[in-house]
Amino acid sequence: MRGRPSIFNEEELLKKAQILFWEKGFTPTSLEDLLEAMQIGSGSFYNTFKGGKKELFSKALQLRRNDLNHFKQQLMESESPIDLIKDFFRSLAEAEKNSHLMGCLIVNTIIEMSFVDQKFQDDALNVLKEMEQMYIWAIEKAQKEGRLQSKTHPEILARYLVTFWSGLNVLRRMYPDNAILKTQIEMQLSIIS
Repeated sequence: MRGRPSIFNEEELLKKAQILFWEKGFTPTSLEDLLEAMQIGSGSFYNTFKGGKKELFSKALQLRRNDLNHFKQQLMESESPIDLIKDFFRSLAEAEKNSHLMGCLIVNTIIEMSFVDQKFQDDALNVLKEMEQMYIWAIEKAQKEGRLQSKTHPEILARYLVTFWSGLNVLRRMYPDNAILKTQIEMQLSIIS
């Protein structure tokens, strides 16, 4: 005999859970927090996410990887991927205060999961490494086309951008002020002019 049919969209549930994980982190987020945020009962939760909270968190990280893949596709199709990267960083200075206070789910996960859960830490590190590879490709392209003045090796510049991204997500929490962030972002982006 089958149970009641699902009347919810799994992707919507994932997005709600992702926001909660983003705000609180994996460890402090309780099952009760998740059920309330997703507006489902525990039976529906475990029917949908048989691996429980860990499966849900893993899927929340995958959503961020999907966003990165979408951005990568945009870069590949862009005539000037470096400008697209700059625009991405600049857009952070237009975000709402709550977004600044949340930081980055991937960076938050690396920090929280160090020495706690190797798989989650590795999953998050791999997202940043994919970002690094994407930056290397864009930088090499821009250098070959003469759109980037810097002759610094693409790997070094790509790692700089990953470092900038990680640090910026801490700075956003320190100074959730768009004017301050805009100035800092422009200064950092001058490296890839």
